[in-house]
Amino acid sequence: MFNVTKKSIQWGDETLTLETGKVARQADGSVIATLGDTQVMANVTYAKSPKPGQDFFPLTVHYQEKYYAAGKIPGGFFKREARPSEKETLVSRLIDRPCRPLFVEGFKNEVLVMATVLSCDLHNDPDIVAMIAVSAALTISGVPFMGPIGAARVGFVDGKYVLNPSMDDMTQLRGKPEQRLDLVVAGTKDAVMMVESEAYELSEEEMLGAVVFGHEAMQPVIDMIIDFAEVAAKEPMDFTPPDFSDLYASVKKAGEAEMRAAFALRDKQERTNAIKAAVATITASVTEEEKADANFGSAIKKLESDILRGDVVKTGTRIDGRDTKTVRPIVVENGILPRAHGSALFTRGETQSVCVATLGTGEDEQIIDALNGNYRSNFLLHYNFPPYSVGEVGRVGSPGRREIGHGKLAWRALQAVLPAPTDFPYTVRIVSEITESNGSSSMATVCGGSLAMLDAGVPLKAPVAGVAMGLILEDSGEYAVLTDILGDEDHLGDMDFKVAGTTEGITSLQMDIKIAGITPAIMKEALAQAREGRLHILGEMAKTLSAPQGFSAYAPKIETLTIPTDKIREVIGSGGKVIREIVEVSGAKVDINDDGVIKIASSDAAAIKKAHEMIWSIVAEPEEGQIYTGKVVKLVDFGAFVNFFGKRDGLVHVSQIANKRLNHPNEILKEGQEVKVKLLGFDDRGKVRLGMKMVDQETGAEIAPEAEAKAEG
Repeated sequence: MFNVTKKSIQWGDETLTLETGKVARQADGSVIATLGDTQVMANVTYAKSPKPGQDFFPLTVHYQEKYYAAGKIPGGFFKREARPSEKETLVSRLIDRPCRPLFVEGFKNEVLVMATVLSCDLHNDPDIVAMIAVSAALTISGVPFMGPIGAARVGFVDGKYVLNPSMDDMTQLRGKPEQRLDLVVAGTKDAVMMVESEAYELSEEEMLGAVVFGHEAMQPVIDMIIDFAEVAAKEPMDFTPPDFSDLYASVKKAGEAEMRAAFALRDKQERTNAIKAAVATITASVTEEEKADANFGSAIKKLESDILRGDVVKTGTRIDGRDTKTVRPIVVENGILPRAHGSALFTRGETQSVCVATLGTGEDEQIIDALNGNYRSNFLLHYNFPPYSVGEVGRVGSPGRREIGHGKLAWRALQAVLPAPTDFPYTVRIVSEITESNGSSSMATVCGGSLAMLDAGVPLKAPVAGVAMGLILEDSGEYAVLTDILGDEDHLGDMDFKVAGTTEGITSLQMDIKIAGITPAIMKEALAQAREGRLHILGEMAKTLSAPQGFSAYAPKIETLTIPTDKIREVIGSGGKVIREIVEVSGAKVDINDDGVIKIASSDAAAIKKAHEMIWSIVAEPEEGQIYTGKVVKLVDFGAFVNFFGKRDGLVHVSQIANKRLNHPNEILKEGQEVKVKLLGFDDRGKVRLGMKMVDQETGAEIAPEAEAKAEG
């Protein structure tokens, strides 16, 4: 029944296996990739003809994590996988980005890629396995795909690169000083296509070394897919890239002059309107047959591309008048929102972000339900990109893949400089509202987010800035690396290369290539030029804000204390009775974790102090020789019982009440009276012995022994 093809190699410390022919046989390409006990099934289907009039390539990638893969049942009310998680969205983008440029130019048939995690051993992350499975499935499907690609994850420990570190090593990287990098790289046999990373201030040389290491490490995987395809691949689709040279000549003749004049305008909105007018002129000038051609849109895009790219490479001058290395003008303002805990307005040219920092308590941490277990995150970053930011109308709904991806990139860039939770016990949320956009709004979010946290008083290890680099690489081999790219330069260029970091090193790097990869030499030049741009931006930010500001009056104040773990039950009480009483009486929020760390939060310092005293009275032990303020709770013939330390009582023997003989304690004391007592010690049964006569009842100071003896005399 089955015509199974199976290939395996030893890759790093694990065996990597590809298999096809048994499952999902009606898909155009179906491959199950296995690394260790992690298995991902990739299925590829494609339309055999494009939709009439379609002028773009509709590729859709869905990565799905099934909870059964790790022996788990999903949380929530419905107990089934529903909308994609943040990780599923990010991995879908991770697969899409290196694959999309490798489809033959002009191919516009709809392609659907689905990668499903069937098994997860909680050691090998399924994202790398999914990328390999998809690459193999595309390669054998018959679709015009110029792959295969390989993929690898790279760590950096003790100055050495590590291939495919475990999921535990990569989860919540912050707080693991020995692990300084989480980098995913994908590429073909000859070139790198995509890089995604978070890092802890690595140098440009270390980052480039990691990319090269990952590219070399994936070569056996690419060779394996080629061998696999030689046996299992279907007949390639009969597809010939369209030749629209005659159509392009007509388009160029009809509108080159007007289009060139449009690209000479400096203002984005004026340029956009002029380009639309030029397109309208071209549309009105060509024949009805040319206008109906499916490649008409491609011909116009090629004209735009040739004008922008040619001028930059030949003259070194860009459409807004800058040279290749200049960053657009920067304006920074902080504290722009009066009730926010921290805020900043970051404007770079025609790209602008309003970033807001909010400080919360342990109750505000995000609980993340993942295949490898639940964990909590105390740093959140949300990026919003409304249509008005580019002067357009459009649907406004829940965050899309772009917003999630850009937000995660900024999160990666900033998380490396956050203080340790033990030093700064707050949950921090950054919201970036993109109010204007003309290229690199994610890097504006990095800059604005860093400034907003400083404005909120977050003690960052160092400010962070980001810059987006571009590349124009001509067929002749001539190229130009561009600093701080515009939207048109991103759209019509060959590379989007985002680098964020401090003055000391890189904290995040993301690279997308729209051609068949770039060489390490070009990457090295781009990294060096990006460093210059990043340092310039940091310098501009420092003119306004370079150190943490004071806390907002509206931000919660948090105090931490650590108690013995065997005392946690006493603080919580039966059914939470004790901790509820502490919260109600003090008015502060109290959060206890399993390690005995207690966070007390309130905007009222008195409430924090009261809660601290109540907790301390439960967990602390009284010290012999110390003086305490107590209250008489009971009088008996032989002395007085005094509540002096939380709920702890002790006995003041009648002989220790005063420096004179008493027949009964009621000669001096009455129940409910406040007294000062000294802890004398503990008797054989552990009972507390207290004394009053050696303490000045007015001041609480201890009376010297000679003064006490004189009083007795």
